[in-house]
Amino acid sequence: MTLSSATKPVQEQYDVPSIMAGIYGDGIIGLKGAFSREWVAQLGRELPELYTAALARPGGAVGRGTNRHYVEIHPEDISGFLDLVTHPWIVAVCTSVLGPNYKIVEIGFDVPNPGAKDQPWHRDFPATSETLVDRRLNSLAFNLTTVDVEEDMGPFEIAPGTQWDDPSEYDHGMFPPVSLFPRYHALAQRKLPKMGDISARSALTIHRGTANVSNKPRPVLVLGVDAPGAGHDEKHDLQFTRAYYEGLPQEVKDHLICRVVDELEPIMQGHTIEGLMMGDA
Repeated sequence: MTLSSATKPVQEQYDVPSIMAGIYGDGIIGLKGAFSREWVAQLGRELPELYTAALARPGGAVGRGTNRHYVEIHPEDISGFLDLVTHPWIVAVCTSVLGPNYKIVEIGFDVPNPGAKDQPWHRDFPATSETLVDRRLNSLAFNLTTVDVEEDMGPFEIAPGTQWDDPSEYDHGMFPPVSLFPRYHALAQRKLPKMGDISARSALTIHRGTANVSNKPRPVLVLGVDAPGAGHDEKHDLQFTRAYYEGLPQEVKDHLICRVVDELEPIMQGHTIEGLMMGDA
């Protein structure tokens, strides 16, 4: 991909009211063809190696249900990190929703493998008073598939608008009771992105991974971004080697909450979702 347009003000490239309306309305937005298929194919070659290494390391991969894992990685593990975080649409969405001082706190990937079952409907973490009382969203999750998603590969499902739902009956503030499932089934939108597409969502919008009945995994890259003070960095361990960090543009460094180390250390997963590790819907 080229980033020649990155120097233009984001307001000239993307419609900020539409971004805000999408995130605050449905809770999810997307951009088709943001990256070339060649760029994504390179990512698709890198993630399986990282997955194999994570599975072999204690705490390297966390279960998110049957045949389904999440792996947090070092930005240096993938060749396209800088392209990703400087993409004009990602910058525009982060700036519009989270403000000019947004912080990148997490990068990793999900893998629903063949045999993965329906997850229970859930949020990725409990809503705080900033959302429940002040009606502000202070974090975003960006997803980028490494494959063309087909109906039998366990597509992601989301129930639009549910980032505002009252969690008082939710288990751990994250898992709605089964009595509410019909509401989410009625609202559900199944996403079938292609290589190169990006989505951005509030992780509070009720969602789930569905059953993968194909013979192919469905890896998806995840980038987590916070508004200042949101605090999700406490669950993650973003690291850069000194040489790599010093080579980053200052406008990228300004948006990182990270450790700068002489040698990268294995990541012990801090963001486990107990209800997903325990089983499936």
